[in-house]
Amino acid sequence: MYCGDYQIQGTIFPAPNFNPVMDAQMLGGALQGIGCEKDMVIDILTQRCNAQRLMIAEAYRDMYGRDLIMDLKENLSHHFKDVMVGLMYPPASYDAHELWHAMKGAEMEENCLIDILASRSNGEIFQMKEAYLMQYNNDLQQDIYSETSGHFRETLMNLAQGTREEGYADPAMAAQDAMVLWEACQQKTGEHKNMMQMILCNKSYQQLWMVFQEFQNISGQDIVDAINECYDGYFQELLVAIVLCVRDKPSYFAYRLYNAIHEYGFHNKTVIRILIARSEIDLMNIRRRYKERYGKSLFHDIKHFASGHYETALLAICAGDAEDY
Repeated sequence: MYCGDYQIQGTIFPAPNFNPVMDAQMLGGALQGIGCEKDMVIDILTQRCNAQRLMIAEAYRDMYGRDLIMDLKENLSHHFKDVMVGLMYPPASYDAHELWHAMKGAEMEENCLIDILASRSNGEIFQMKEAYLMQYNNDLQQDIYSETSGHFRETLMNLAQGTREEGYADPAMAAQDAMVLWEACQQKTGEHKNMMQMILCNKSYQQLWMVFQEFQNISGQDIVDAINECYDGYFQELLVAIVLCVRDKPSYFAYRLYNAIHEYGFHNKTVIRILIARSEIDLMNIRRRYKERYGKSLFHDIKHFASGHYETALLAICAGDAEDY
């Protein structure tokens, strides 16, 4: 990931002295005994990395002839269940699962499509498409095509190709691209919208850094402000998400978490999805950005809005340093 000059760090790491058979045994006791021992389930699953959880699921199947995900679904409920089950998916499968439910659930969740497709690398998108096909026997791009519309659809389709240039930067081209973006903000025709999304979806992050700088020079305006002024709806939200991810992914996710917690009265799905998906990538950085930008720690805000085992599980994924509490 292109991230400037700081180290990218998650909050969940491989557990040392890991023993999947012992973990599977403890989970079996916790899930199949009288009264489910939820704290034990949290302690085991949030303190192991994803690869280790998959090994636990395998040991669990060997030991009990049962599917751990099914047992979690049967014994847990509500949002707490969503967290613990979500932890059991490999990252690409989890993305696929979230996209499927965002498009095929009771109501269309455009923000989930935006969060995932605006932020994933080519490799992550490729694996996500494979997982989607395996899990749902559907083509991700075809589903996006049939469930969305307009320039929002065009942009999502483009991102879902996963063909962004990588590591390539050309200063001369940056000024040209910036001009195109500036014109697209003035003219707003279908063709201009198309040119804008082509640049934002296909140029490398390094290139786009330069393009945004050039855009500022040409127009005297920040690209995000320009997009917000010129466009509206989910198309505008998606374009802004791409720009924010290019600039700093942890800041983007901190902003999305803050909105999900404060603007939408704790939008559980968004909070769960971001915490799980970023837990081994950059959740530590997201926490730092959250604190810098909003004054309160993510830990504090989750504690304030969630409760019970659900709160305990989210806080365990969020982890936290003493000064965050």
